[in-house]
Amino acid sequence: MTVAEGLDDPTQDRKSLRQHAYEELRQQIVDLRLAPGSRLVERDLAAELDVSRIPLREALQLLQQDGLVVLVPRQGAIVSPFGENDVRDLFDVRESLEVLAAKLAAERADVDGLARLSDQLEAARSATARKDRPAIALANARFHRMIVDLAANPLLESLLRPLEARTQWLFHLTKDRDAGRQCQEHEEILAAIAAHDPERAAESAFHHVHSGRAASLTMAAEWSSGAFDPVEATKTRRRTRAT
Repeated sequence: MTVAEGLDDPTQDRKSLRQHAYEELRQQIVDLRLAPGSRLVERDLAAELDVSRIPLREALQLLQQDGLVVLVPRQGAIVSPFGENDVRDLFDVRESLEVLAAKLAAERADVDGLARLSDQLEAARSATARKDRPAIALANARFHRMIVDLAANPLLESLLRPLEARTQWLFHLTKDRDAGRQCQEHEEILAAIAAHDPERAAESAFHHVHSGRAASLTMAAEWSSGAFDPVEATKTRRRTRAT
């Protein structure tokens, strides 16, 4: 049975199909099955995801809002290039908002929240011990997301949520960074939050985010190819993987 055949209400059908296409493409971009700069061919994607063009196009619009896709009018869609300037901009924002999240988490985290954060750090340690780089990237992204949850500030969460996909994407693209060091830095953040020490938590969070800036920019220079023309990119059928 196809995805479409498993749905009954026409209005719900389209929303469900759009969500299915959105979530699948989002994951393929974030985990690098679709590389930055790749063309997204609607006909191929519709067949692959078992959806019609309408929900697929709606999904692509949502991905554009996430910063993962560039839509070129009357030309098509490509995976966003995510070059050096994009990485730099992301770090500029993370160094402010994630620091605030850690500070608020230290003020507001309860016992249950701290236990969940500790479990997530253990998942990252386990992935690091296995040298499972995709699992490391996912575990680290979830650790950062949990800190935002513990901050218990809906406005801050609404500001960071649109960046979540790009942050996860960055973690996958920079998965060759020192995972052991990242675990140590996460341990320091967790210890500060558990001690309910807002200033120490903010300082540890800033150090952690900032320490990844230089290496990430260097890697971005390698995976991106300088000037990028989205119109030209839509003229190729290229659907490459990141290396």
